[in-house]
Amino acid sequence: MPESYVPKEAIGHGDGGSAALAIGEAESLERRPGAAPPGGGPGGEPLGKPRSLWSDAWHDLYRNPVFVISALVIVFLVIIAIWPQLIATGNPYRADLAKAQQGSQPGHPFGFDTQGRDVYTRVVYGARASITVGVCATTGAALFGSLLGGLAGFFGGWWDTSLSRLADIFFGIPVILGGLVFLSVVTSTTVWPVVGFIVLLGWPQVSRIARGSVVTAKQNDYVQAARALGAGNGRMLLRHIAPNAIAPVIVVATIALGTYIALEATLSYLGAGLKPPTVSWGIDISTASTYIRSAPHMLLWPAGALSITVLAFIMLGDAVRDALDPKLR
Repeated sequence: MPESYVPKEAIGHGDGGSAALAIGEAESLERRPGAAPPGGGPGGEPLGKPRSLWSDAWHDLYRNPVFVISALVIVFLVIIAIWPQLIATGNPYRADLAKAQQGSQPGHPFGFDTQGRDVYTRVVYGARASITVGVCATTGAALFGSLLGGLAGFFGGWWDTSLSRLADIFFGIPVILGGLVFLSVVTSTTVWPVVGFIVLLGWPQVSRIARGSVVTAKQNDYVQAARALGAGNGRMLLRHIAPNAIAPVIVVATIALGTYIALEATLSYLGAGLKPPTVSWGIDISTASTYIRSAPHMLLWPAGALSITVLAFIMLGDAVRDALDPKLR
């Protein structure tokens, strides 16, 4: 301890205030330039500074093994969806009827389907359709639902009432039955009709979450202060309310992504979703379901890939929910 150091506790009250000020000035002069003040951190910032919601959530996420494992699985799935040639060099459409329904062979670890196509290659290429449908449908439903729900929660009145009644109408449509009716008249073999249908029935759930979050956020003191200072509606929505109301929407969207992938596979299994020649896990499961006794490998591999994908997204959503929900801290 430096000899010039005098404990502040040794300084009395009253007239000692001037002495305390003098000692404080002496300590500041003796401190090296750029050094942190006593009790401070690097750069002069006080120690123990509270983190923001997002930094605190990330701090919890990367220490959560559930999040790490599910995120690694999802990253792998996204990579093979974009570049399936990295791990599958074959052609998912190439058929050899002489090998129909045969089991595992060298170079073909998953065997062949009813048309002699390599099951392993089709499982790898099937990730592209499922991931595309899940990501695009989730993004569309989240954006559309957040926009309508946020505006309804912020302005209220007739806008809020009209949106609530419209959402009730869509909530009353059975998802599977609606998909069978809506997609049965579509002849396109692309993923976009399925994406559009999922967005059409998925936005009401997001809108209700966004509405409730905005209603709660706009009652906070900082929003009232911004309004009192003359901030416009656009500034309050974008700068003050949206950043503090988006967390519940992210949680719901992350969990819904896995649900949408399972919904696409279900509709494709029933013949109303994706259609050949699109490579899809749901289509392959539907084709293999009648051969489960004679060739179970045709069903087990695409079904296993679908289950792992859905489970990974649901686990990721649960981890994000635990990190962003202050009630669980």
